[in-house]
Amino acid sequence: MEIIFSLDEIQEVAQKIIAENPNKVMLFHGNMGVGKTTLIKALAKQLGVQDATSSPTFSLVNEYKTNDNQWVYHFDMYRLKSETEALDMGVDDYLFSGNWCLIEWAEKIPNLLPDDFSVAKLTQTIDGKRHLTLS
Repeated sequence: MEIIFSLDEIQEVAQKIIAENPNKVMLFHGNMGVGKTTLIKALAKQLGVQDATSSPTFSLVNEYKTNDNQWVYHFDMYRLKSETEALDMGVDDYLFSGNWCLIEWAEKIPNLLPDDFSVAKLTQTIDGKRHLTLS
């Protein structure tokens, strides 16, 4: 899937991503400030999260329960210094739980990722829109 969108279309984009039936472990790649967290917040909402969502920059993971009692985990690995830190916080339990795991900066934990995952690459276009490639 490939799409160009403005940030005011983010909920529709999140719906389209879910409709593509991606793997529940999703990696989000893109430069700082491109909108990875904003897109993940929209995905969480589309998946049924009612609570307020925020970036887990300092906690590494935020856990959200959906309205049908499923779990959505939002990770931000940016601050990790090693994969050992991720293991210490139990990342393997999350990744192999069968729940949604939406991961920013997953390139910090390449050896810990499951074999099957989807990748969302975000870039900003010259006119300020976002270009998303989902594979």
